[in-house]
Amino acid sequence: MLKGKTLKARCYREVKGQPYVRKEYIKGHPPPKITKFTMGNPSAKFDYQLKLVAEEAAQVRHNALEAARVATNRHLQKMLGTENYCLRILPYPHVVLRENKMIFGAHADRLQEGMRRAFGKPIGTAARIKPNQTIITVNVNENGIKIAKEALKRGRAKLPVPCRILIEKTPD
Repeated sequence: MLKGKTLKARCYREVKGQPYVRKEYIKGHPPPKITKFTMGNPSAKFDYQLKLVAEEAAQVRHNALEAARVATNRHLQKMLGTENYCLRILPYPHVVLRENKMIFGAHADRLQEGMRRAFGKPIGTAARIKPNQTIITVNVNENGIKIAKEALKRGRAKLPVPCRILIEKTPD
């Protein structure tokens, strides 16, 4: 691993141990990349709700949530326009991820301490997802169901957890 690089996202996918969330004790925690959680037209009434539901437990990094939001929202905006849907991202990335940086190469033995003082520095945030937890919801009318389903498929490809899409009629 080179200096300045972070570990791959698959290293943080597994849910293990206590979540590290107390930001008042963490110096220099990075802000989450995802800032907008509601897009489209939240005040309108829609007939159908499509949900992206996780099938197993996982940790989803903040940049994966942002990538899923962008992919889903871009398709919906292009095909339906901003007034004909409401997109919501439900989980918030509370868990702070740490990494004990290791340097490889010439003279690296003088710079690093190995596993001595190996607690790690904060590198990002993640959301803990439980099985059957809803990650993304899209509210549309009947003419937008097919487009919303395609948009959720594009968002699902950005997430590290297997998901299914549910279609429900919105209760009046």
